[in-house]
Amino acid sequence: MEEAETAEDLLAKQHRKEKKDLQARIQSMKNAVPKNDKKRRKQLTEDVARLEAELSQKHEEEVARLPSAEKVTSSVEDLDNGVETLGLDDEPKDGKQSRTSKAQKRRDKKAVLEKERETRIAEAEVENLMGSRHQEGLKLASKLAGRQLQVREVSSDGHCMYRAVEDQLAERGLGVGIEELRRRTGEHMRSRADDFLPFLTNPQTGDLYTADEFEKYCSDVAGTAAWGGQLELRALTQVLRIPIEVIQADSPSIVIGEEYEAPAIVLIYMRHAYGLGEHYNSVETLKEAANEEEG
Repeated sequence: MEEAETAEDLLAKQHRKEKKDLQARIQSMKNAVPKNDKKRRKQLTEDVARLEAELSQKHEEEVARLPSAEKVTSSVEDLDNGVETLGLDDEPKDGKQSRTSKAQKRRDKKAVLEKERETRIAEAEVENLMGSRHQEGLKLASKLAGRQLQVREVSSDGHCMYRAVEDQLAERGLGVGIEELRRRTGEHMRSRADDFLPFLTNPQTGDLYTADEFEKYCSDVAGTAAWGGQLELRALTQVLRIPIEVIQADSPSIVIGEEYEAPAIVLIYMRHAYGLGEHYNSVETLKEAANEEEG
């Protein structure tokens, strides 16, 4: 008759499986990060070290608890079989052994729930690596790397498009802040209503904006954190007399204001950047290329 596995054997088997699962998860994480993305590779190394350390600590704690668990289990079994245990002939009248057994059951249940929670976290992290936001980031990084560029993050506060333009202008030594960019954009649109009004419709009715609605729209552009899109980009190119190129993950780049001869401002459009969706970022020279030039 085959011997029943001890608690120690079962725990060792569980630990081997958890280590194997972690290695598979780490491999998936490595495959999802481009080799030329040093910043993310560094972060990946730190994440891997953290996950391995956490698993190792968890295993050590479980092994440390094992003797206590085996002792309680064997005591309960011996009592059930009428065998003297721990020097006692009968079950303690004060019910202490029963309380200990229940406490161990609570600890076991807590350990199972914790393991399930860790499994859900691991699955969520792998899902995130394969999610829309992550995949969009990989595609953009690949496109930009071909041009020796990388994303430069700007705040997601409703001003992101203007902040990205402000950042690009600063690289050219042009100190134009977002307040001025907004004000000039709103005024330009207001002064050329025939060029912009036909593209604005009421989201509730689908009707073209009235003159009053258009006036409010221009005021919001100029003085609030209203999100900017292609109409505002068109107005900005005309105000600045500079083309603006918008790079996207799944579509060809869009260049607005090609009639102007200045080098284009380059923006990144991200559809899945945040919970609210769309976001603009700026760009900068790829760190590796910058280091080579300095060398």
